[in-house]
Amino acid sequence: MTATAVELKPSPRRSPAHSLAELNLQRKAALVAGGPVDHAGRVRVVQADDFDMGRTIFGELKGKLPRLMMQEKLGKEPFWSDAAVAAIEQSYADVAGSSPPPDVDDDLIAFMRAECDFSMEHADGTFLEHLVFCHDYAALHYPEASPKVALLHSILGTGTNTFAMDVAKLPQLRELLTEEEASQVEVFPSLVRLFYDRALLQELSANVHRLDRLQALHCHRVIDNAPIVLDAEGLWEQLNHQLLHFVDFMPTANWGARRADPLMLQFQELSTFLDRAGQRRAHVDVVFPTKRTAPVGETLSTMGKLSSVMPPAVALRLARKTIRSYSERIGHNLDYRLEWS
Repeated sequence: MTATAVELKPSPRRSPAHSLAELNLQRKAALVAGGPVDHAGRVRVVQADDFDMGRTIFGELKGKLPRLMMQEKLGKEPFWSDAAVAAIEQSYADVAGSSPPPDVDDDLIAFMRAECDFSMEHADGTFLEHLVFCHDYAALHYPEASPKVALLHSILGTGTNTFAMDVAKLPQLRELLTEEEASQVEVFPSLVRLFYDRALLQELSANVHRLDRLQALHCHRVIDNAPIVLDAEGLWEQLNHQLLHFVDFMPTANWGARRADPLMLQFQELSTFLDRAGQRRAHVDVVFPTKRTAPVGETLSTMGKLSSVMPPAVALRLARKTIRSYSERIGHNLDYRLEWS
């Protein structure tokens, strides 16, 4: 199922962000669709022979069961049919050609290259590819907000205690951003962890009847535990940045065989909440699996089979325990407070 040469239209104009990384086929398809796509039936997914989780942001994950589950999820390699390659590349060229990603300040790109370390691999491909995808997706499908937030969302920390930038460089970064952009970038890693911990979204959902009285969120910055505050409007913007961020964590195919994936479950919870709250601003089309299905073009490992039948509540409890251990290791306080009028 390897690709053969196909005739395509000229490549779209490259923005400076694309000097950092190119996008793979799954990400190109998501940009075109305006949401993640389950490619079951058009891609073959196999276990990667040379996958080393130690090279990824999940290398320090503790616990035998969480490590086995993450190894099974990440250590996969998709092989696309020639028809799928041609269709995705052509549709991506059409969309990116008519709506090219915006330019990124040369000074910001220079800062990312000179002052940050993005060498750690992400869940799929390089970390920079993940950032470029989020930037381009936000520019195309969340035009009301600055795509710089999506480009820089993990610069002050990931959910697994990797930090691309030292906190001492934060003043330099702020000089390259507006006050609103800086606020969104600083709080992003905190919201990632609060989603894993679950209490925040549960409290917001329980108070959907009085969200018009919400004033602010008080929490702690991941990189140094400093207290930070996000007003209600900023929180709605942040939740939509988080929504589009989840797009890049969906499996390439066979979602119905992975219904207990904590990230998929969190994605669904946030998507449902934003609809209930009337605050869905980013365009993210997604259809979550409603029942367990057998994989197509993929053979599940023993761990994969176990994960496919694991109750969602168990998977979420494991995720919560894991994120709490990460925060404890760096002295990050997961406490938060919602301020109401």
